[in-house]
Amino acid sequence: MVFSSVTFLYYFLPIFLLLYWVLPARNAVLLTASLLFYTWGEQQYVALLAGSIAMNYAFGIGMDGAGQARARTLLGLGVSLNLLLLAAFKYANFFADDVAPLFGLEVELAPIHLPIGISFYTFQAISYLIDVRRGDARAERSVLALATYISMFPQLVAGPIVRFASIQQELHERTVDARKVEHGIRTFVVGLAQKVLVANVVAVPVDAIYAIPAGEVTASVAWLGMIAYVIQIYFDFAGYSNMAIGIGLMLGLHLPVNFNYPYISQSITEMWRRWHISLSTWFRDYVYIPLGGNRRGRARTYANLVAVFLLCGLWHGAAWTFVAWGAWNGAFLVLERVGFGRVLARLWRPLRHLYTMLVWSFGFVIFRAESIGQAAEFFLAMVGAGTGDPALHHLGLHLRANVVLALLAGVVGSTPVLPATGSWLAAHAREGAAPSLVRGAVVASVTVLLLLVGMSLAAGTHNPFIYFRF
Repeated sequence: MVFSSVTFLYYFLPIFLLLYWVLPARNAVLLTASLLFYTWGEQQYVALLAGSIAMNYAFGIGMDGAGQARARTLLGLGVSLNLLLLAAFKYANFFADDVAPLFGLEVELAPIHLPIGISFYTFQAISYLIDVRRGDARAERSVLALATYISMFPQLVAGPIVRFASIQQELHERTVDARKVEHGIRTFVVGLAQKVLVANVVAVPVDAIYAIPAGEVTASVAWLGMIAYVIQIYFDFAGYSNMAIGIGLMLGLHLPVNFNYPYISQSITEMWRRWHISLSTWFRDYVYIPLGGNRRGRARTYANLVAVFLLCGLWHGAAWTFVAWGAWNGAFLVLERVGFGRVLARLWRPLRHLYTMLVWSFGFVIFRAESIGQAAEFFLAMVGAGTGDPALHHLGLHLRANVVLALLAGVVGSTPVLPATGSWLAAHAREGAAPSLVRGAVVASVTVLLLLVGMSLAAGTHNPFIYFRF
């Protein structure tokens, strides 16, 4: 069940919110709804989720009050078991099919289904154990509270990754008021519109372009596929994150902001401060800094950066394309640290932005491709070295009016123009009827977006979700 589905929007969410606001045992209601939500798509893996909860609860309690040596051992064992769980379901087939043959090994393994959300809830569980070990959070004595944290449906399948220390207090004491609910509804509807009205629309040409047989893609179509996918993945993922944050506010929970207008960045370094913030900070705090960060000389710093982004690529998926995407990002981060960052800072601002978006977009060609070979075909086509026939594959097949509108909306929506305009109007609307007019305009805008989304879903438009793959 995805947030942008009729079942979720018109049945699951309203009934859940009604019960949550009326009944006193809010954690019990949220946990029940979360398990039902997960069961809807992963009936056979609910036990896996429950086992993860029980295991991490036991390790957390075991570390509480334990001596340094025992706590360190329990942490190592707990983190290892969490990673083993993730590896077994996410990477076993990759190892058998792609890694083992490199060493002359033959490993036969039946396809293993990837449980939805396992990458996210495993990282949350690891953050819980590490936070307890470091003293950033106390061991959770309530099984109900910890189960609610790990399985919370708003962010279970696509994040943002919530650090236990940041939400522990709210798991026990939180308030729901009209202001939070109103803000939550606005945030949810904006995220829903990002997903349905932009990401879903541009997904159609993206899927068609990447389905073109190898060697047949043309330059113009390859460039369109790259640009459209950059828009699609941002509005798909940021939209889902905003929906999660919005639902959290309706529940009295403050989930972390996951995207901060990344496409206005002036470098790849800045891009990663703005893109998927909860994941990049997770890797920074739990991998990069423990490896030594930038405290052990330049060579070690560069090696740490590359290692972190190789892991980041693998986290996104078990394929060589994701490894290559991670290496691509790591290489440019190192390049900017070596000295290119200083050169970049002296360039004209539009040139810095052009560099950043080109590097980022080329990286996502690798990310989206089904193989390294397909990515190479796209790159060749984009520089005019492809063999595709322009008469057979041309822009007219993909650039329909609704796609053009979605791309334009994506470009505008990738900048803070609209929020800045709203803030300006609010700042100048201090007296008389002006505040009411601004508020009315906001309500009207949200209503129109909701109506457009409803019409789109009723028409049965394409409704994929990228991060179900990860």
